[in-house]
Amino acid sequence: MSSSTIGQPRTGGDPEQACPIAPVVDLVFSRWTTPILWALHEYGRQRFVELERRLVTITPKVLTQRLRQLERDGLVRRTYHAEVPPRVEYEITELGSSLAPLFAHLAQWSAGHLDRVEQARQDYDARQRPSRGR
Repeated sequence: MSSSTIGQPRTGGDPEQACPIAPVVDLVFSRWTTPILWALHEYGRQRFVELERRLVTITPKVLTQRLRQLERDGLVRRTYHAEVPPRVEYEITELGSSLAPLFAHLAQWSAGHLDRVEQARQDYDARQRPSRGR
């Protein structure tokens, strides 16, 4: 059996070989991808401006770039309606929706553990502060 067999440790300098979930993390958890997919999953088909309103701090340029990448990756479907004025809608695909259990699990983990993460950060920061009087 090779070292790339499922369940076997992977070796080498390539992060994708060292961690088989690295490509998924890059795909799904890059900045803005998760909020866009979450919004489309939770609220259904939306126009660009609706998404922009839901994701208040995203710029139109970045939203356009992320939507194009998500469409290329097969996670989002773009539908152009040849009307006057033209209308474009975005919706999550079946492939994108298949990530819903992962997002739900992460939301559950977040609710149960982020307070501990915050406490660990505070404890760490307190240990890193130089003592007065040294």
